[in-house]
Amino acid sequence: MSQYTKNPPLNAEDVAADPFAQFLCWLEDARAAGMIEPGAMALATADKDAVPSLRIVLFKGIHDGQFTFYTDYRGRKAQELAVNPAAAATFWWDRLERQVRIEGGVTKVSRELSATYFATRYRGSQLAAHTSRQSSVVSDRAELEARLAETEARFGDGPVPLPEHWGGYGLTPRSVEFWQGRGGRFHDRLRYCRDGAGWRLERLEP
Repeated sequence: MSQYTKNPPLNAEDVAADPFAQFLCWLEDARAAGMIEPGAMALATADKDAVPSLRIVLFKGIHDGQFTFYTDYRGRKAQELAVNPAAAATFWWDRLERQVRIEGGVTKVSRELSATYFATRYRGSQLAAHTSRQSSVVSDRAELEARLAETEARFGDGPVPLPEHWGGYGLTPRSVEFWQGRGGRFHDRLRYCRDGAGWRLERLEP
């Protein structure tokens, strides 16, 4: 059983003035620690009846004060965000005994930003975005493979454009909590909260 003793104390005077800089510092630590997917974050959304759902998505950078990710606009998370545009996200880096929790509102990013990111994806991922009807029921894998073959034939060797039904979201944080394990489960928790145009930093009990 882990005793959470890998890190020195997490003190308010030792962290950055804003949560974005602090997050990027910890993300780089996670990369250096050899995490398989340091950008993986659990994203929680809820429907109009406040029924939650949770899945892992990949963080794709901070843009205009938002934590961004990309998805099919027809999938379940997009349907829930359309009626309840708020989310919570958590990064968990076990090798560092750290997590970051983010809560806030969600909006779509610009089509220009989505197109720029889409152009960097592997071709197979681009073709899959045109083929998949995310979250829809399908009869079997063979149907998916057949549709993928049709997509490959349609685009041939040419460029694959950004689908109309696909793009990015930005999570604008109201709060960002940095959690770091300590011995005896007496963990450190520092939370940045929106305070006008700036941030208020406070310590939470374990």
